[in-house]
Amino acid sequence: MRLTLYTDYALRTLLYLAVHTDRRVSIREVAQTYGISENHLVKIIHHLGRGGFVHTQRGRGGGLTLGRPAEEICVGDVVRHTEEDMALVGCMARNGEDGAPCLLAGGCSLRGVLGQALDAFMGVLDKATLADLLHPYERRTLLQAASPPPQL
Repeated sequence: MRLTLYTDYALRTLLYLAVHTDRRVSIREVAQTYGISENHLVKIIHHLGRGGFVHTQRGRGGGLTLGRPAEEICVGDVVRHTEEDMALVGCMARNGEDGAPCLLAGGCSLRGVLGQALDAFMGVLDKATLADLLHPYERRTLLQAASPPPQL
């Protein structure tokens, strides 16, 4: 299983916000810290906002904050919200079969085993909150990498 860059950037953004709960953070700051495109990050932030993971405030003094405490943000929920398709193989896709029909589709044991593997993967992510991922190393590194907020 490989998560998309979209999900990776969403999780990184949430971790950054979780470390900087004392202030609003700009999209530019997050993008510069991780070396990612601001335009791409805008789309991710918007999507996270619709899911209640991020609160955005526009205008002077605006910025980003977590939508709820890090202890209440389940990593599995973020992954489900940001991944369009969690199918491990084409026949598990939401829209039915993806690509050529499978000869074994009627009673395939592989599909069941892969489904169990995906459930186990998501089960681990469901046990972790954003706060669980913030050990001293992560906190220190993200605090040191932060661009100082502009002086007004």
